[in-house]
Parts: sequence; C-alpha cells; structure tokens
Amino acid sequence: MYRSHNCGELRESHINQKVTLSGWVHKTRDKGFVAWVDLRDRYGITQLVFDEDRTSSKLLEQARSLGREFVVQVNGEVIERASKNPNIPTGNIEVLVEEVIVLNESKTPPFTIEDETDGGEDIRMKYRYLDIRRNPVKNSLIFRSKVAMEVRKYLSDEGFIEVETPYLIKSTPEGARDFVVPSRMNEGQFYALPQSPQTFKQLLMVGGLDKYFQIVKCFRDEDLRADRQPEFTQIDCEMAFVEQEDILNAFEGLTKHLLKEIKGVDIESFPRMTFDEAMKRFGNDKPDIRFGMEFGELNEVAQHKDFNVFNSAELVVGIAVPGGNSYTRKEIDKLTDWVKRPQVGALGMVYCRCNDDGSYKSSVDKFYDQEDLAKWAKVTGAKPGDLICVLSGDKNKVRAQLSALRMELAERLGLRNPEEFAPLWVIDFPLLELDEETGHYHAMHHPFTSPKPGQLELLDSDPGAVRANAYDLVLNGNEIGGGSIRIHDKEIQSTMFKHLGFTPDEAKAQFGFLMDAFQYGAPPHGGIAFGLDRLVAILGGQETIRDFIAFPKNNSGRDVMIDAPAPIDSEQLKELSLKLDL
Repeated sequence: MYRSHNCGELRESHINQKVTLSGWVHKTRDKGFVAWVDLRDRYGITQLVFDEDRTSSKLLEQARSLGREFVVQVNGEVIERASKNPNIPTGNIEVLVEEVIVLNESKTPPFTIEDETDGGEDIRMKYRYLDIRRNPVKNSLIFRSKVAMEVRKYLSDEGFIEVETPYLIKSTPEGARDFVVPSRMNEGQFYALPQSPQTFKQLLMVGGLDKYFQIVKCFRDEDLRADRQPEFTQIDCEMAFVEQEDILNAFEGLTKHLLKEIKGVDIESFPRMTFDEAMKRFGNDKPDIRFGMEFGELNEVAQHKDFNVFNSAELVVGIAVPGGNSYTRKEIDKLTDWVKRPQVGALGMVYCRCNDDGSYKSSVDKFYDQEDLAKWAKVTGAKPGDLICVLSGDKNKVRAQLSALRMELAERLGLRNPEEFAPLWVIDFPLLELDEETGHYHAMHHPFTSPKPGQLELLDSDPGAVRANAYDLVLNGNEIGGGSIRIHDKEIQSTMFKHLGFTPDEAKAQFGFLMDAFQYGAPPHGGIAFGLDRLVAILGGQETIRDFIAFPKNNSGRDVMIDAPAPIDSEQLKELSLKLDL
C-alpha cells in the first residue's frame, strides 16, 4: 500500500509505530547534520526527519535531493517532536524516515503552493491543478461538497426525488443567449445547452413526480463577472399541488438547515418584502439588510426652493451615513467622484453634514436653510455625527446609483460581516418588464410564471401593473434563489405567450411540447432554483464564486488551462455541415 496513514492523521498516540506516508514535498530544511521535509497531502502536513545519528548518509543525501512538489512515499517510525509546532494538528510528532521512494519528480512550480501565494490570478488559473493543492482552494472545494451533501440529505428526507434531465435540448427563449451544439446526424440543426431545466421539471410535475430536485449544470452565454460563469450549478426544485406559501416554507427549511449544519447559525425570522418596497427602501430587489442606511425620498422637502437640479428630477433620494460627518472634504469629493464613474453614472452628489450640536452644513446652503436640512435629516433618519448623501434624477436610475453607493459605503464601514446572515424573501415582482427601446414587454422571470390570483384580466388593460406569483430568496444582498408558481393551464399559457409577442405558430414551434402536456391533466405546481455556486460562496464568507469551482472560466469565458474555446479542424466542420464566415 502507498500509505498506512494520511499526512494529517498522526498524533502522540502513534509514537513508536511504523508508518507509511505518501504525498507532496511541501518544504525542505537542511541544517547539515539533520534535514527536515514537510510532507503534504489533502489532509495536512507531517514533518519528516533525517538525522545523521539515526539515518544513513545515503538517505540524508536523498532527502537533500528532494525538490518542491516531488511525490514521495516514505516508511519510518513516529517519534516525539523535539521542537513542537502548535499551529498544525501533527505538530507534536515527526516521522524518523527509514526509506524514501520517489514516485514522481516535479518541475519547480510557477508559484508557491502556500496559503499566501506569490502567484497572480492569471497564472493560477493556467495551472489550476496546482492551485487546488493550496489550502484556500482545496478547502473551498471540500466546503462545496459538504454543502451539496447537506442539500441532498435535507431534500431527500423531505420526500424529494432526484431526477436528471437532458443537456442536449431545444433552444427556447429564456432571457439569455443559448450555447448551441450542432447535430451531425441532423444536418443543419442544433441542440442548445439548457439555461435551466425549466420545462423539463414542469413536465415531471405533469408526470406525477410531485417533489423533484437535482443539482444540475446550466449554461448561459452572457457577459461574466465575479459571481457569474458561463456554466453554473443550480439546486433545481419543483413541487406539485402547492401555493406560494408552501414553497416559501419548504425552502426556508432548507436554508435554515444549511445555516445550522454548515455555519452553526440559527435563523428564525425570514422577513418578507415586496419588490416595490425593496426598490423604495434600498434601490434594488436584493437588498442587504444586515445594516441600515435606508433610502429617504426627499421630493416633498427638497423641491420647494430654487435649486433646479432637484426641481427637475423625478426622484430626490438620500441616505444617512453613520459617523460620516467625520469625513474630510477631500474624502467627500472622492465619494462624489466614485458615484460619477461610468459604472455608477450619477452626475453629481449633494451632501449635508449633521453636526454634533444639532446644526447642519450642506453643499447647497445657498438654497436650503437649517429648517429645510432638519427635514432632510428626519426623512433619512440621520443623527448628529452622520452625513447625508443625496442623489437625484430619473427614478429607476437614481435608485440604482444610490444603491451602489450604499453598498460601497457599507463595505468601507465594515458593515457587511460575512459571518452574519440575514435572509429575506422578496415577493410580488412585476410579471412583465417594458423594453424601452422596443416598446415591447418581456417576462421578468420566464414565460411560465403565473400572475397573482385575480390579476389575469389586467394583462389586456394594464400589463405593467400585473404582479407575478414569484419570489426571490436573498441572503446578505445576494439573490441565492428564485422561483414562481407556474402557469398550468393551456389557455392561460397561450394568453401569456400572446402578450409576450409570440404568434400562435411561434408559441407552438417553441413550446408545443409543453402546451400539449398541459392537455393531459397538469397539476398546479411551482418551484425554485438556488444558485449553488453563489450560495456556497456566501456560506464560505466570500463574494466571488471562482474558488468554489474546480475549473472556472476567466472573465472572457475562457478556460486558460486547457485553452478553450478553441478552433476545430476542417474535417470536423465538414462532418457537421458547418462553414465559418468570420
């Protein structure tokens, strides 16, 4: 056998035992008469000792020849360590080596395999298999496995069955671009990789499997960012004979279970907030409620003077920054520059200092007196010592801008504690969104989302006012799950397609299989999908998902390790009846 124990296992109770270990050479130290080698595997590090008083000179020379990341097997005796290391579990012992077998040599790695490495992100992505040896990445992948196991355990115990659905499917409009796959056997035709298993899980409900889940890969050809990859993993779930309350209760249970089992945190309250309330109070539909700085709408107290910037704005809105009166003018100017960046897009920022003596000093004192500014403080909840930051403009744009500023300030003030967890349900989303460029409506979630009961008739008279029977689960300012009660009636689904601009023929071509299924006794049903990558990252205290994915893509959607995507040769193109026109 290659090992009797792993490198994180040996303790004082093993002293005087003969053992066999295998692993990677992590570090070597040579004092002339004695050499030490740290041997590492997935489980930890064990110190090996080669002592000229107890080791042959040949073996000592062999130890000196071992390079970083050599794969070796050693046989030896566990002894008490003279200079103990309390920082590692094996720090009280070491192995006096009697034999070394080099299983594989290694080139010098392009970066150090340490928790704090000297390798930049690009080089670590290229040599990801080496990066995985580092504890931060290794532990993140182990953590992900633990979360996935707890998900499977909880849902299985709740009566859900895991069903796999196809990866090679038909391209259907679901809000993002599809990745497509040419079919050699069906010339000129293409599969699409699923953006989600949406229609399949609905068909499983028609099939009578009333509690379904799977941990499934999904694919979307869209621009990337820190928490987005072209291929990602969902915890995909669907239930039959349920209403919204049943779904919310079931998946509060899953979230509570994960927080308890993974983080040791008990969460009792899952507050609920409508979409409209979230936008008004926080400026986005996934607010971080671990801290305050709620929006105060200032139109009534700021649009009565001769300040045209506010008077011409659809919305004047501010937040109170706790302790912000301590900011220097230079720091406030930098905040103003921050909101004026193209990524945020504000034209400027008005501020008001709330002095300790109860007086106010603003950047628009020319237009507003102390009584006016006191009203600003009341609306925003500002206290003496705070700073009021005010933006104005188009309602939707200015809310997004102030939301970005709120999150940036919270980060600077240390208000986003990764070990604090604040879940929130956001409900009653608009069913449809208006595309201002085309003037057409499209589904905010997807075309199978049911309108709230009693609102179907509004689709003809006021489609923008229709609320969806949809819900998102937000955790620490991140959407970790979203879903809806689905349409299960063919006629209602046909009406929805009509309002989304599908002709009857187009609807039949795209979704005829689903409409046909609805003719055979489709039960009321609904579901939710959690983003596993994002959920794991948040539970792991991180904002980005890459370290929780074994082989992630970069911001251009490339796998720089295997150099993909890549061209295919002319013979493959010919087999697929494809011709490039670049």
